[in-house]
Amino acid sequence: MDPLLKVNQAHKNGILSDKVYSLIIDRFRVVLEGIGRVEKASGINFPLAYVEPSIVISQPGGSFDYGILFARTLPVIVNEKVEIIIQITAPLVAYGLKGTIHAILAHEFLHYLELIKRMSNMGMVSDEISGNLFESIYADTTRLFEPRAVFNDKTLLLHITKKFPEGFRDYKLEDKVLKNWIQKKLPTINIALDRNIVKIPADVLAKIKVDTILIQKLDQIEQKASKLRKKKLY
Repeated sequence: MDPLLKVNQAHKNGILSDKVYSLIIDRFRVVLEGIGRVEKASGINFPLAYVEPSIVISQPGGSFDYGILFARTLPVIVNEKVEIIIQITAPLVAYGLKGTIHAILAHEFLHYLELIKRMSNMGMVSDEISGNLFESIYADTTRLFEPRAVFNDKTLLLHITKKFPEGFRDYKLEDKVLKNWIQKKLPTINIALDRNIVKIPADVLAKIKVDTILIQKLDQIEQKASKLRKKKLY
């Protein structure tokens, strides 16, 4: 899978200007560095990832409030098999600082691990439906593995802690995206919060096979997280 395929196509079709395209291509190295960093810090391979040549905006129905989703972890069904793919938006690649990009990649990686664990347990249930940004952010953070149990990179952990105290917010990045992307009418995907779910048929779930070594690593992470929680309590 070419992670820049859709970006290349958007440029070829005249959707992205030469200037914006060149910026994305040049700064994609920061994404590659971040993926390598996450793998080194966790000892686990990063899932398939690609750059979406759009910004994703989530807006509650009937509200003027909206949230920018700079990356998403998406379970997709291919040939009756589930693949988990990380979607990275082009504006994040173009305008995000190195620490921000790496923190978001690490955050989505935690989503990936959680999905793998849930699928391995056949415990897939519908995500909480919410039309409120705060409630969705809260549900998002409570589903994830403890970052300190996954990563051994102190600087990366600091980035995650600073960027995701109660859901991701980076006002400088959001201002750049608003000015350089949204206001210039570059590609935008609008989704409703209560539509941001994926339903996986039971027969497809029944065919899921997860690498046993990965499951063992996830079990080790859970044990480490449990020890960290007890240490914090006592």
